[in-house]
Amino acid sequence: MAGHSKWANIQHRKGRQDAARSKLFSKLSKEITVAAKMGDPDPDKNPRLRLAVKEAKANSMPKDNIDRAIKKAAGGDSESYEEIRYEGYGPNGVAIIVEAMTDNRNRTASNVRSTFTKRGGNLGETGSVSFMFDRMGQVVYSAETGDADKVMEAAIEAGAEDVESSEDGHVIWCAVGDLNDVSTALEAALGEAESTRLVWKPQTTTELDLDAAQSLMKLIEALEDDDDVQSVTANFEISDEVMAQL
Repeated sequence: MAGHSKWANIQHRKGRQDAARSKLFSKLSKEITVAAKMGDPDPDKNPRLRLAVKEAKANSMPKDNIDRAIKKAAGGDSESYEEIRYEGYGPNGVAIIVEAMTDNRNRTASNVRSTFTKRGGNLGETGSVSFMFDRMGQVVYSAETGDADKVMEAAIEAGAEDVESSEDGHVIWCAVGDLNDVSTALEAALGEAESTRLVWKPQTTTELDLDAAQSLMKLIEALEDDDDVQSVTANFEISDEVMAQL
């Protein structure tokens, strides 16, 4: 029975991973469709669409899925999505920004508010926490791309503002309006990035102990599980010791 139990656990884990992958692809498809609908369906002529396609490819989304999402917008049969930002506080006063795309504002607002309340957070007004973040372009490369000097040189040439290098990889920061040009220049110099997107960068962070980290992660996971939610950002950090226990 132990073998069967182990197999069941592996199957369950694989099922969970497949479900997470499917949910990620759905969110990426939505961004591609909205980007294509708002501008030109040709990624070369539409910076937002180009970045959405690049992010989808970085997450191993099949080309057929990408093409289908673009055609959906071009065909005019796609749902009309509204982009909404929610802001609030999680356990220990951690600031949280939730970005959503929805075809039903009331449903999404109700779900997000309910999730905050159930998981020990408080949903605030728009602008209540975003002043603690900077909106920036972020390009991520693996550590195997090269050493810090090589990446720094390429980033400066590309017009980036800052680079953070560690044993985990390289995070390159740039102004929002420069992300398309910077990522294109970096791709020519360093190859394809692991991730290229617009993010909310915290100006300061709060370090959490194990209990607080567990509570916050439950809130973030519940928010990310909502089909209308595209991304969740929070201004916290967790030490290696706490991370090992999570």
